[in-house]
Amino acid sequence: MRIGIVCPYAWDVPGGVQFHIRDLAEHLLRRGHAVSVLAPADDETPLPPYVVSAGRAVPVPYNGSVARLNFGFLSAARVRRWLHDGDFDVLHIHEPASPSLGLLACWIAQGPIVATFHTSNPRSRAMIAAYPILQPALEKISARIAVSEYARRTLVEHLGGDAVVIPNGVDVGFFARAEPRPEWLGGVLHDGPGDGAEGGVSGVSGVSGGSGPGDAGRRPPTLGFIGRIDEPRKGLPVLMKALPAILAEHPGARLLVAGRGDQREAVAGLPAAVRGHVEFLGMVSDEDKARLLRGVDLYVAPNTGGESFGIILVEAMSAGAPVLAGDLDAFVQVLDAGQAGEIFATEDAAALARSANRLLRNPARLRELRERGARHVRRFDWSTVGADILSVYETVADGAASVATDERPGLRARWGLARD
Repeated sequence: MRIGIVCPYAWDVPGGVQFHIRDLAEHLLRRGHAVSVLAPADDETPLPPYVVSAGRAVPVPYNGSVARLNFGFLSAARVRRWLHDGDFDVLHIHEPASPSLGLLACWIAQGPIVATFHTSNPRSRAMIAAYPILQPALEKISARIAVSEYARRTLVEHLGGDAVVIPNGVDVGFFARAEPRPEWLGGVLHDGPGDGAEGGVSGVSGVSGGSGPGDAGRRPPTLGFIGRIDEPRKGLPVLMKALPAILAEHPGARLLVAGRGDQREAVAGLPAAVRGHVEFLGMVSDEDKARLLRGVDLYVAPNTGGESFGIILVEAMSAGAPVLAGDLDAFVQVLDAGQAGEIFATEDAAALARSANRLLRNPARLRELRERGARHVRRFDWSTVGADILSVYETVADGAASVATDERPGLRARWGLARD
């Protein structure tokens, strides 16, 4: 099958949608399909062979964040050329309601279109206001996918229609097989059989964020956070506010932070003695992200809103990291209502600190969460998610073929892109 996938956001700025599209494309390629991805990208951005650049993106405030989108007459010409050259059996558009390549592709293309909706925003006035403009394009969609029940709800309430829920996918084995880096290992889960003593970790002292052992050769308790550190909705300020209370009970604890942003600003509100317990790792590769998640005692997701799924939670569970997350609706669903990870009241730094301290005192509970998470994430593996998405493709392609006449034009004409 020839499959075209449209990415709305800049390929060179990492995000959950881009990762999902990348992993989906590579999964489909491994299955023997021909795949091309159209995405905004700067000229100097190195791209995989299956990605076609639609040109430079511009930053636009979107859904509580800043998205780098691509729109306009030049972009429309590039979309038209890509569709013309691709001769696709199925077009898969991500975020077709966003002012970017997906909406342009929806306007231009004719034929089987599958759309995936990622956004969860129950009060989007912009989406409601834009509905008359979006409606003609959205009516061309053959099948709709939502990455969560909350993304589906946003679609239904703002744009009408419905969607099948297929979650974001993760290569579970990639994270499970990662070898943790010794300097990132936490002492609660990774210091051998002696870690089972209740309260044994809280006695670690004399470690100021270093990777060496604490008292009695123990490594310090280690928390992890991955995300854009200067984007408020990712919640790092909430975690920073909770850190002094965590250190009051676990004096040797450290926080490993991976992601881009202003590191000095991130710790500006912390007492000087606390800042030394925070280690900024900057942007990390996929391999190092997996190694980091494999090594921490507790992964903390303090996000404050705007999340429709929570792919980082699935990645953490895949790597064996116990998860503590804010009680966003999407996070609660991903964590199986608290069965696969613990939940605290969103934006409540005191509640975060209490939960983290309780978990770090209880290695048995951390191991239980690790085991439950490892079982739970199997449903998010690409072997399952990819098969579900491919089934949607086949359904819409077969449906398009069944209504065509025996003497129908070729694929190019079916897409409205016949050569002159």
